Amino acid sequence: MRDLLTRYLWLPLSMTMTLPLLGAGWKLVWSDEFDAKGLPDPSKWIHEVGFVRNQELQYYTKDRLENVRQENGLLVIEGRKEKFPNPGFVAGTDAADTHRGREFADYTAGSINTFTKQSFLYGRIEMRAKIPHGQGMWPAFWMLGTNHNTVGWPKCGEIDIMEFVGKDPDHIHATVHYWKDGKHGSQGGKLQTPAPYDAFHLYAVEWFPDRMDFYFDQMKYFTFPLDTLGTGSDNPFRKPHFILLNLAMGGSWGGRIDDSMLPQPYLIDYVRAYQNEASGTR
Repeated sequence: MRDLLTRYLWLPLSMTMTLPLLGAGWKLVWSDEFDAKGLPDPSKWIHEVGFVRNQELQYYTKDRLENVRQENGLLVIEGRKEKFPNPGFVAGTDAADTHRGREFADYTAGSINTFTKQSFLYGRIEMRAKIPHGQGMWPAFWMLGTNHNTVGWPKCGEIDIMEFVGKDPDHIHATVHYWKDGKHGSQGGKLQTPAPYDAFHLYAVEWFPDRMDFYFDQMKYFTFPLDTLGTGSDNPFRKPHFILLNLAMGGSWGGRIDDSMLPQPYLIDYVRAYQNEASGTR
């Protein structure tokens, strides 16, 4: 196991020893083990910057170790309470404009993704992580279609492998979002598990040509049949997607933020992608 030195020594060994039990045929094709120090590997990850989505209150920073860094064999995405200037601020803009109407952010965090670096069509995508907790925390491990800039959301498809909201502390969520019958649609699973933030856990999707199976550790708790969206070439879940890792704070689902819980780290041990030749997940 990795050496969880210094600030993470308080984690009991039982919380760091959950290992994946893969079925036959899976071959590792891409990973980041976060064994370096400093910023994430720029050959694998790019940063989102600013106030991005969902009326969230955090400003996503770029190349700032306070918010995103590698240390002690982990990727740390840290949510912080601090006053941070918004370069996109335009004086006189309505404060309801979440991108240009805020001169300063009251919170900072990080969001990185593999867009333009690496995409995936089928396979097993997994992350081993210890999620943050507290009212207002909203960590996620998810995927978007690589055509999101051209067709828009949700037509590009969204695969939420793991979402957690601090106001609902005993549940983990997996959801898919899509466009159907002229409107946004979604289906998902919600797994009850006491205090999932107290330990490292494995979060995964096994994505096949006919379905997606979502896992918490070794427990499968949601399956989505791809033919729900038809068998044609316009099905977004038969097209490549890329990976995103982010810590949102507040916003449309996160809700009120408990400042007394900050800062909060989202600790990611690794992200890995596998293909299974036997099942055609290539």
